[in-house]
Amino acid sequence: MPTTDERKYTSFTEFYPFYLSQHSNRMCRRLHFIGSTLTLLSLIAWISGSGNLWLFAALVSGYGCAWIGHFVFEKNRPATFKQPVFSLMGDWVMYGQMLTGKVTF
Repeated sequence: MPTTDERKYTSFTEFYPFYLSQHSNRMCRRLHFIGSTLTLLSLIAWISGSGNLWLFAALVSGYGCAWIGHFVFEKNRPATFKQPVFSLMGDWVMYGQMLTGKVTF
């Protein structure tokens, strides 16, 4: 299984094209979208006072869907392992771009 780029990116602008290249598989992108949506819904439930289990559900749904997408469909390792902050930022930028049609899913 290919590893993520070993280079340490110093800016998100520099990192994001690499991030997108790691999401070329449509099913991987779809799983990211599903996981991010479930994360948002779980966070809303948690903030509304429905219990701390929703915070756990937010983490599991977001990372679980993304990691399945990478390991099963994309056949690569998530960028989260090397660049966690930029990767999280990339998740949400890509999510927004999928909502607006800039990135297909």
